[in-house]
Amino acid sequence: MPELPDLDPVVHGKMRLAVLSLLSGVDEAEFTWLRERTGSTDGNLGAHLLKLEEAGYVAVEKKFVARKPMTLYRMTDTGRTALERYVASLKELLGVALTG
Repeated sequence: MPELPDLDPVVHGKMRLAVLSLLSGVDEAEFTWLRERTGSTDGNLGAHLLKLEEAGYVAVEKKFVARKPMTLYRMTDTGRTALERYVASLKELLGVALTG
């Protein structure tokens, strides 16, 4: 049996994969936009974004606009590479499973 590819555990989480997928299509995204798109709670999304930030997959910028706090996230080059590798590994895994 061929060796199965490793799937990055940071990317593999459902919410983190959703966030990275969303961020891959935009320059940056506000926290509230990500929350709406993922259907997550503030606490759950915040925990997953922190994990992605700690891994270096996303960068965060906090600022004020008209005295209201705004938190922006963008995917880093490291995050983009991790997502690309994850997708390639998943394709490899599915190929092995389907052609088994």
